Amino acid sequence: MQTPWDHRYAQRMQRIKASAIRELLKLTSDPEIISFAGGLPAPDVFPIQEFQEACIKVLKNNGPQALQYGTTEGLLPLREMIARHTCRYGINVNPSNILITSGSQQALDLIGKLFINRGDRILVEAPTYLGALQAWNAYGAEYIAVPSDEDGMITDELESALRCGPKFMYILPNFQNPTGVTISLERRKRIVELADRYGVPIIEDDPYGQLRFEGENLPAVEVLDSQMRNEPGTYTGNVIYLSTFSKILAPGLRLAWVIAPEEVIQKLAVAKQGVDLHTATFTQYVACEVGQHGFFDRHVKTICQVYRQRRDVMLDVLEEHMPPGIKWTHPKGGLFLWVTLPNHMDSKQVFMEAIKEKVAFVPGEPFYPNGGGENTMRLNFSYSSPELINEGIARLGRVLQRMMQNT
Repeated sequence: MQTPWDHRYAQRMQRIKASAIRELLKLTSDPEIISFAGGLPAPDVFPIQEFQEACIKVLKNNGPQALQYGTTEGLLPLREMIARHTCRYGINVNPSNILITSGSQQALDLIGKLFINRGDRILVEAPTYLGALQAWNAYGAEYIAVPSDEDGMITDELESALRCGPKFMYILPNFQNPTGVTISLERRKRIVELADRYGVPIIEDDPYGQLRFEGENLPAVEVLDSQMRNEPGTYTGNVIYLSTFSKILAPGLRLAWVIAPEEVIQKLAVAKQGVDLHTATFTQYVACEVGQHGFFDRHVKTICQVYRQRRDVMLDVLEEHMPPGIKWTHPKGGLFLWVTLPNHMDSKQVFMEAIKEKVAFVPGEPFYPNGGGENTMRLNFSYSSPELINEGIARLGRVLQRMMQNT
């Protein structure tokens, strides 16, 4: 049935579709379902007491300022804190290089608004983060997809993709969503080298980088870019860096940040003014208060201990319950691992059978911008307890065993 609104929608809405994943997840609302589907942090590691104390302190000491409008760029003490924190990892910036956003999703949308014209090609990993695709589809982006393996983007296939003239390259180098893989140091260097050679900027999305359970931290792509340019101590290079408080504090804060050259930050701020004027002042004050006195470092250690245990349990029970012919990644951090089924299987069909057994996951196909991945799935290990992981993977194993016997 047509309504008076049907012919009034903007043309861009033709490219904006409901998330296939979120439509599937409506089927997981049953509380009896063990869900490995959402990319959710564990609520039992949220620092609730610290937030409670911070809220009281902020209202007592800075109440009028915290409840007032703020600057578009974000609360200066919070940007100073982020600058100090990132400098420890070799990303040398000052507050003028930082914009606070209402979650990383807003940062992705602002980047799309600032850079993407209809028909522009964006170079991405295959698979890649679905939220970025959703943000940029609205601006008419097309995608050049470079496949990845256990060491991340396959750089042997990158140069031919760069010759297609992408507007920019988008990568998640650490514990990628959805696969959980990390781009190796050798490949990071190659990415920086090739991006510079072809004049293609890099968007480095790093929401999970601090959540490493094993192995050595690798330098950010931005750091390698600065080293190549012999510009340590400045932020004028080829990389825009994104990160968030969603994974190290709580996603309900809706607090993230963009690090970029000053002229880019100024443009992003102008774009943000037309969206929400500024990110919520009160939550910025609270996050800044919670982060005092080294709390982030202590809290991240706690998160990593919990997530490592859950990852280990999931890896062990996958080994125990998965039929032969099924493979999965071994993430060294983050929230996810990636399962590859035999080529003839369709994970959407597996999902429908799994729901009957009260277990859920995310089929992999939507993470491929140009199609593919029908035989893949994403599993989240951060949200569920070890006991639920054990039971849920056992259920999923039974589903797959039955389906593989019947094909």
